[in-house]
Amino acid sequence: MNDPNRKTLMGRVESLVVKLGTNVLADERGMLDESEIGRIVDQIVAVQEARVVRVAIVSSGAIAAGMSDLGLDKRPHSLPELQACAAVGQSKLMRMFDQALRRHGRHAAQILLVRSDVEDRVRYLNINLCLTALQGFRAVPIINENDTVSVDEIRFGENDILAAMVTNLLRADLLVLLTTVEGVYRDASRTQCFDVLENVELALAAADSSRSALGSGGMATKIEAAAKVVAAGEMAVIANGRRPNVLADILGGETVGTLFVPTQKRLGARQRWIGLARRPRGKILLDAGAAKAVLARKSLLASGITGVEGAFAAGDVVALIAPEGRAIAQGLTNYSSDEVARIKGLRTSQFAAVLGERTYDEVVHADNLVLTP
Repeated sequence: MNDPNRKTLMGRVESLVVKLGTNVLADERGMLDESEIGRIVDQIVAVQEARVVRVAIVSSGAIAAGMSDLGLDKRPHSLPELQACAAVGQSKLMRMFDQALRRHGRHAAQILLVRSDVEDRVRYLNINLCLTALQGFRAVPIINENDTVSVDEIRFGENDILAAMVTNLLRADLLVLLTTVEGVYRDASRTQCFDVLENVELALAAADSSRSALGSGGMATKIEAAAKVVAAGEMAVIANGRRPNVLADILGGETVGTLFVPTQKRLGARQRWIGLARRPRGKILLDAGAAKAVLARKSLLASGITGVEGAFAAGDVVALIAPEGRAIAQGLTNYSSDEVARIKGLRTSQFAAVLGERTYDEVVHADNLVLTP
């Protein structure tokens, strides 16, 4: 059924990121299914030929692709074995995508990322330029986490989060998270999905209530990814990737999956990097007055700071913590953790006496502050 509101929203989409989970691309044995990749590629090309839309793919499946070549009948557990499967399987995964795209006169472009690639400002901008250039050449970027080198400190954690990062990096209008369920179910009975959501916490509460009863993991991460995109002012959909013509139906405004829509205006590229790409190096603790000011998107002054956690330098991204312990924003700090600890609670006019100089009036300027989703 066509939803007039969805049709209007989807009519504005000019760029999208499609995330493919391993379960969407694998067969019943857990091995990569080349026919499924071909089916998804056929849909993407059909969408591009029907309207002018730029597409990037974030695809899991490298480990599944490598398992059969290495003679494994089940997914290994150790990190070195998982990395070995990814190393063997990544080229196989790319070959499948490239063969499917070449049938339509297009090319697959491999992009492998680790978390530090998007946290570094220069690399972040270079990735954006590269992806944009590839799309201009009728190539489809196939993006994956670099599992062969990723460890806990540099991992995105899940390709859902990587897909959200790529969506925000490209300032794409829509993130489509394809999985093997119809959307975000309202309860454990799995009889009805949320249709259009502005309140992400409703979806999280439903996912939490259904996971323990059904043993289904992964939905909370997908909702977290959707929240990151919505916080930047874009849309996200969680839908069943095995549904025939799922991409065309989503972009056509059909009632497919759960659509998350933003309630705030779009963030600029720099704001997205500060608030949604960088992990905070430390925490600045606020009193109630400072928390209220920050939530009103005003600059953070030292007089409203009650404490500091962690070690950070001037120019690092820090989390701003409300009195109840909740992170309410991220921002670029003008002072190091040591300096903030010395000036906390003071008026700006007192900085020089404590630090020897007053470099900035604000600890975090409003222009460098982004509210946390």
